[in-house]
Amino acid sequence: MIFVRLSNSLIVNVNKMEYRFLGGSGLQVPVLTFGTATFGGSNEFFKAWGSTQVEEATRLVDICLDAGVNLFDTADIYSDGLSEEILGKAISGKRDKVLISTKSTFPMSSGPREANYQGSSRFQLIKNVEASLKRLNTDYIDIYHMHGFDGNTPVEEVMRSLDDLIQSGKVRYIAASNFSGWHLMKSQAVADRYGWNKYVAHQVYYSLVNREYEWELMPLGIDQKVGALIWSPLAAGMLGGKYRRNQPFPADSRVVQGGSPVPSFAVPDELLYKVVDALDEVAAETGKTVAQVAINWLLQRPTVASIIIGARNEEQLKQNLAAVGWNLTVEQVKKLDAASETPTIYPYWHQRQNLTLNPLPKFY
Repeated sequence: MIFVRLSNSLIVNVNKMEYRFLGGSGLQVPVLTFGTATFGGSNEFFKAWGSTQVEEATRLVDICLDAGVNLFDTADIYSDGLSEEILGKAISGKRDKVLISTKSTFPMSSGPREANYQGSSRFQLIKNVEASLKRLNTDYIDIYHMHGFDGNTPVEEVMRSLDDLIQSGKVRYIAASNFSGWHLMKSQAVADRYGWNKYVAHQVYYSLVNREYEWELMPLGIDQKVGALIWSPLAAGMLGGKYRRNQPFPADSRVVQGGSPVPSFAVPDELLYKVVDALDEVAAETGKTVAQVAINWLLQRPTVASIIIGARNEEQLKQNLAAVGWNLTVEQVKKLDAASETPTIYPYWHQRQNLTLNPLPKFY
């Protein structure tokens, strides 16, 4: 096995899977992460994602490991903790071979809404970490995310509590998720001021039909060495190849069934079909599927460390795994860029008009 450091973010395993450093940390992660939100299906929202149980989950984990995918992402709220429980059983006897990413902050849908039932307070974080460790049947979490920004708890309390969890050995690295630019920058600044551990990653939504991540969070990630872990790279399945112009949305889709994490208003129909048309062209040129092309496009973007893929069955997983091991050409990337470009909002359009003062990330 040979690892070659090519830049601040990239490592290549020439035998199997490509790995990248996670932000400014020394942790190497595969460019594909397996998301386990399909595990469990214990409530109506997550049933639309999937209802994978332990036996099938174990097979999916083994397929991932064989392909070099050793990072598995979950959260305490996924099926009210059942996703964590199933993942813990699926990796039984393999803990030393895998990396686990989980999250907290949001309330579980079951149980009474008592005081301190949500958020990122010291009280809540300690309680949630202990509960996740128990469900996952492990004594440490590799990457622990704040699933959202808690505006009620002082940032100093959040970052100090996370630093204490790292010092205790229960958490290895910390990450944000779904933060705005100022949420993330304030958190990094507070941690830097006191010498505490900072966020090394940011789990974000980013796809060909929603490129707002590029406006502020991407430049911030470059500046602060925060790696991006991308959720819903296919826009809740809309870039999977089944959504077509002048055709109804698939009846079995998460969008129709009410389990989509991407709201319908966020993706205008005409933009979707324009992007799918471009994906069709590139897919024909490469001999790949529309979904594989959409995922590969993301891998060419700055700050992207890993893309979270999900699968309801083995065939879907194998299809998604085939999105790596090759690269789109510069011309193909430009074609997809042009099809997916949308007007920016203020102050970003002003910055684009003054590039010498506000340089944007270079993609080529």
